[in-house]
Amino acid sequence: MASTHEQTAASPHDEGETRRDFLMLAAGAFGAFAAGAAVWPLVSQMNPAADTLAASTTEVDLSPIQEGQSITIAWRGKPVFIRHRTKAEIEQAQAVNVKDLPDPQTDAARVKRAQWLIVVGVCTHLGCVPQGQKAGEVRGQFGGWFCPCHGSAYDTSGRIRLGPAPKNLEVPAYEFLENSILRIG
Repeated sequence: MASTHEQTAASPHDEGETRRDFLMLAAGAFGAFAAGAAVWPLVSQMNPAADTLAASTTEVDLSPIQEGQSITIAWRGKPVFIRHRTKAEIEQAQAVNVKDLPDPQTDAARVKRAQWLIVVGVCTHLGCVPQGQKAGEVRGQFGGWFCPCHGSAYDTSGRIRLGPAPKNLEVPAYEFLENSILRIG
């Protein structure tokens, strides 16, 4: 009988710890939920707005651009040069010895289709916009673009050939959606 009495006496003590453990667990879970609810708006407000996300890509119809023509579009607040290169411009870009370039990069690494060159039109020296997009503008001795600010000259693949610019004109992320539709971004 003594053993039965010990079990009965221990039983209320165990239930107290069980209730206390449950209350501690419930309070901890509620505290974690409350912390998550407080932090969520702070993290969520750091995401870009819907209008910003919409401006992150631009689609361009390439069909009206004739061979030898260039257009400039705005993407993320920067000018993007799209050039429909002639056969001579493509051959000139492919004939360059890559080892002689300050920022070595083949023409094939810079284009997805040889006739279309897409580059961000910002000089990599100090951020000026190079000339050579419009008819009659100075293109420099390499037939691409010429930056009037400090004399950097780019070739028909947008690679730096002469001047203080340290890198080639940037090639943005782009893809061809259809034969004549281009998406930048």
